[in-house]
Parts: sequence; structure tokens; C-alpha cells
Amino acid sequence: MSTGSAPLHTVVAGCLVRNASNDVLLIRHHKRGWEIPQGRVEEGEDLVHALCREVREEAGVEIEPGPLGAVWSLISRSPAIIFTFLGSYKSGNLATSGDSEEAGWFSEAEAIEKVTGSVMRERLKALLNFKGAVVYRSYSTKPYQVLMEQNL
Repeated sequence: MSTGSAPLHTVVAGCLVRNASNDVLLIRHHKRGWEIPQGRVEEGEDLVHALCREVREEAGVEIEPGPLGAVWSLISRSPAIIFTFLGSYKSGNLATSGDSEEAGWFSEAEAIEKVTGSVMRERLKALLNFKGAVVYRSYSTKPYQVLMEQNL
């Protein structure tokens, strides 16, 4: 089935980063509030490089990427595929950028409390509950609605 034009999806890479104390790294985005570091994959950039770059840009730290934890498919307006990984803190001091106003380490309970956006909170919970199988969810927004969910 063809619509006459090529689909245009944004590709996003995000990461649930933990430090040696098992705390979770969150950044506070100026529009979306608290969330895991994430951002668009740039043209010509590979997914893992984008993941590390986004964490460095938004939080000021270097990470060791870990397993893919969840894939989210936004199918409403401005479609996107969001690859979310688990990762470990390697080095650096927390610092903000143009995309983030704050960055901090939080316990799991604090992180869930701080992340108030429904999509971001569900993404955080899926990563916190990662048991080895990649979670796949397709969803729409306005209102947020999960359309399909399965473990891969």
C-alpha cells in the first residue's frame, strides 16, 4: 500500500544511565520536564554514537552503552522510532546544555516521581523493569495511547 510519498520518521536514541550507586541519570528538558537523556540521530550518524553524544550533550557525562531495552514507535503526527538503551556512567561531571536546564542522579523512586510526562514516565518504567527482553510499544499522542505492546 503506497501513499505516494516516502515515510518520514525521526530516529531517536535514549538511555537509562546508572552510576556505581545504581542511581538513575535524569535531565530536565525546558519543554518536557524531567526525562532520560535522549535526542535525534543526525544524518550520517550511527545509533550508538548518537546515544553517547546525546548523553554527553545533555548531561555532560560519558557512558558505556549497554543492551537495547525498549523500542517505541510513535505513529501519530511527526512519527518517530525511539531506541532506548541501558547504560553505565563512565566519567565526567554533570553539566547542562541548550537542551537541558538541569541534570541529576536520582533513586528509582525519585526518578519515577520527577518524570511527570505520561510517555516519558512509561518509557522510564519500561527501562527500570528491563528483564532481558526488548519491550516494543507503538503509541499515539493527544491523548497518549498505547496501541500495541509486546516483548521481543
